Amino acid sequence: MTAPDVTVVVAVYNTMPYLTECLNSLVGQSIGLDRLQVVAVDDGSTDDSGKELDRFAQLYPDTFTVIHQANSGGPAAPSNRALELATGRFVYFIGSDDYLGEEALERMVACADANESDVVIGKMVGTNGRYVHQKLYTGDRPDISLYDSELPYTLANTKLFRRELVEEHGLRFPEDLPVGSDQPFTIEACVRARKISVLSDYTYYYAVKRGDASNITYRANHLARLRCTARIMEHTAGLIPAGPRRDAVLKRHFDWELSKLLQEDFPALGLETRRQVCEGVGALLDTYFTDGLRDGTGVKRRVRFGLAQRGAVDELTRAIADETEHGAPPFLLEGDRAFAPYPGFRDAEVGLDDHWYEARETVAGRLAAGTKLESAAWEQNGEDLGLALKLRIGVTGDTSSAVVALAQGAMPKTADKAGARKLPKDALRPKAVGEFTREPAEDGEGTLLSARIPVEPVRAKRGVRVYVDVAGTAYEIPVRTEGLPMPLARRWGRTIPHRVAASPNPKGRLVITTAPLWEPKLGVGARLRRTLSRSKRK
Repeated sequence: MTAPDVTVVVAVYNTMPYLTECLNSLVGQSIGLDRLQVVAVDDGSTDDSGKELDRFAQLYPDTFTVIHQANSGGPAAPSNRALELATGRFVYFIGSDDYLGEEALERMVACADANESDVVIGKMVGTNGRYVHQKLYTGDRPDISLYDSELPYTLANTKLFRRELVEEHGLRFPEDLPVGSDQPFTIEACVRARKISVLSDYTYYYAVKRGDASNITYRANHLARLRCTARIMEHTAGLIPAGPRRDAVLKRHFDWELSKLLQEDFPALGLETRRQVCEGVGALLDTYFTDGLRDGTGVKRRVRFGLAQRGAVDELTRAIADETEHGAPPFLLEGDRAFAPYPGFRDAEVGLDDHWYEARETVAGRLAAGTKLESAAWEQNGEDLGLALKLRIGVTGDTSSAVVALAQGAMPKTADKAGARKLPKDALRPKAVGEFTREPAEDGEGTLLSARIPVEPVRAKRGVRVYVDVAGTAYEIPVRTEGLPMPLARRWGRTIPHRVAASPNPKGRLVITTAPLWEPKLGVGARLRRTLSRSKRK
């Protein structure tokens, strides 16, 4: 009998009713049952998962092999058991609560054959609120590297592996890791692979978050996740010598696994658990957190790592709790340097130098979040009309660069998510107009910037934006109305009356619109010029 092209491994534990959709997606593969082997291992399920596997084995006896065993505590042991029975040229792993696109296996096997790939990664998406990192799937790529791509952020074993590679290097899953046991397998396969290919032209894999969030990844506690991450990082270090390549892979573990241990749920842990988490994270920082990794880590994570490394449990707890409740602290500007003064900043007992607190990454989003409109009102003196604004901006210290200006045209789409943007070095920003005063906010949360913006009698629609220099870079921040009542539209001007209005645009950003209430009669030449001008704009 000819060996199948691909063996699909399914480790199963209590995944009904999701298991049925998973198995249906396998028997419905366009590659055909004659080219497919399914090895499913029931790891001591207590629901009807075992019965469902037996039903499919009865329906498709030439395709399905089903093993029943006592519960092992994780997917590693059943996956290893299935590998012993695999006969396909390739092996593919699927979560028993997930499912495949109909053409997934056929497309991946064809790609592996055409490119002589040892690993093929098909586009994976999340369903039911499951998060799946998407940056790897920017297009079909026949040959990528583990070290200069987004692959370290996509280390699940849900990939097509050449079985010859798996057996040549004896790749198996560590059975003593309840969480993340697929990562050592995937990392080593990618380190040893001759070629790794990515397919983004089709949705190959649908990762399902169960309604009760009972996926094993969501159940593990802080200390279990810490122990598993330490083992994964140790395994990685044994495969990749110290240097930029190792850093490129381990950056994922600092950005994800370790960062997740120091998030909003950390303050609620018992004191001893918090101390143990800090001790474990600190040990990994001591061993693997190079200067390059530190400098490439955002200030929020970097400070939390530094406090954990120093064993500053109280300061770390306060930093997380304060940011959860009040948001990030305002940046402290000192000349061309900017700092995020979290707890422990310039505290001799904590002993972290300023570099840990320095903002070196893009800060547009935090500046936007810290910039809030406090009030807006018209001020008129005779024919002179101005909009008086009071704003809170998310910086303290040297705020002399902070001004308000009126900008023509919409902000680029790249600013939509963060709500602000870092200006290019050669960007021309609108001329600052009006009068400004700056004073520290009474609660210490930023600087109050008062401005009176004169309004000119012209036809124009202009956005109100704050411009501020942070760490030697200029940022443009749109002013959001935040639901505050705006001053009523006003008529002003004697020679040609104008109407002026301050209102939010569809993105909630403050815009000033001015236009004449009527226009003077024009001569024939002037009317012709205006008509031609309007037709050009169309």
